[in-house]
Amino acid sequence: MNNTSDRQPLHIDSCSTVVARLDAVRDVMRAEYCKQHADPWIVAYSGGKDSTLLLQLTWEVLLSLKPEQRRRNISVVSNDTLVESPLVINHLRNSLAVIRESARQQALPITTTITEPCVDQTFWVNVIGRGYIPPTRNFRWCTDRMKIKPTDSLLEKLLLRHKRAVLLIGTRRSESQNRRRTMNKHGVKANKMNPHDNLKGCRVFAPLADLDNNEVWMILMQRRPPWGGTHRELITLYRNAGGGECPLVLTKDDAPSCGTTSPRFGCWTCTVVQKDKSLRGLIDAGHEDEEKLEARAEFREWLIKLREDDENRLPVRRDGSYKFRADGSRVRGPFTLEVRRDILNRLRVLEKEIGEPLLSASEMIMIEEIWRIDEIRESGRLSLEKMLQDSIVEETGQEAMRA
Repeated sequence: MNNTSDRQPLHIDSCSTVVARLDAVRDVMRAEYCKQHADPWIVAYSGGKDSTLLLQLTWEVLLSLKPEQRRRNISVVSNDTLVESPLVINHLRNSLAVIRESARQQALPITTTITEPCVDQTFWVNVIGRGYIPPTRNFRWCTDRMKIKPTDSLLEKLLLRHKRAVLLIGTRRSESQNRRRTMNKHGVKANKMNPHDNLKGCRVFAPLADLDNNEVWMILMQRRPPWGGTHRELITLYRNAGGGECPLVLTKDDAPSCGTTSPRFGCWTCTVVQKDKSLRGLIDAGHEDEEKLEARAEFREWLIKLREDDENRLPVRRDGSYKFRADGSRVRGPFTLEVRRDILNRLRVLEKEIGEPLLSASEMIMIEEIWRIDEIRESGRLSLEKMLQDSIVEETGQEAMRA
């Protein structure tokens, strides 16, 4: 669990053990960084507790070295799906601005990048444009399109330039049973490099693998970030929401961490779970933007209701094919154009209600282009469906007469 309320009290006699484990992690990271090659480090940073600690230790390693030893570049990579929880994405962007400026002032070889999905693969283009139903556990189209592909694209560019790279991730065995199984399956160890599943030349390094939740929180609460300020905002965010971050997802093995039943920060539109515990936690805590958060929560719950009503969906899939379940029932297709227009209209109302843009001009252009094609397709497909149903009715009637 990532819920801060589940943490056990921290005792003074445990501090020395944590310090020793922390020193051991830093020693492993320093030894890797000082190897005689120039492979850059890529630090996966979501702004949550684990990735924050990972970046903090990376920074401390650099500060422990002489300037001439800091010869390997470090790219801090984050992801914005464009429908992130507003409080989390604001924290992420604000912290990256501080990190970027502090790295410049301290003359450290650190750069920051935020990836975003291509305009034709955003949440709203897929839901309002193509009529995709909001994601479910069995149809989680969002993770690959909005997280994995944008990040992979950036990593591929870095690999093209440097040929090889080391990707640092903040995953830990104690996060969940699923995480432990996945890490054990791939032989992930805190002092060992593993090849990336998809990207040749990229090795994965998880130096925090053996730290537990208490140790992570103890370190963050007792040590200031080397880029300045405190971790107070991060700790308050977790405390109020009772959740954890949806990490920067790199492979489909990481997908279950996105939209699990545990309280996690992620997309405010996430419909993989029935109830967004982190968003509700912020509302119940009386956050200053409580009304705006409530409006987003109500919109998200409305999307779930639309998804569950088959009458809102076309009888055929986007490619014009039919699909049936094992019990013989038909798998419905995308939302009808009428429903998609309804979602757009209601989204525009939400924008006015919260005073923030939620749909970009480029997304709207893409949606209109998809609609122009789908208007022709939908009319034709519904006509074919009617002919099919009429034919079935006629055959059934003839069989009844013969009987």
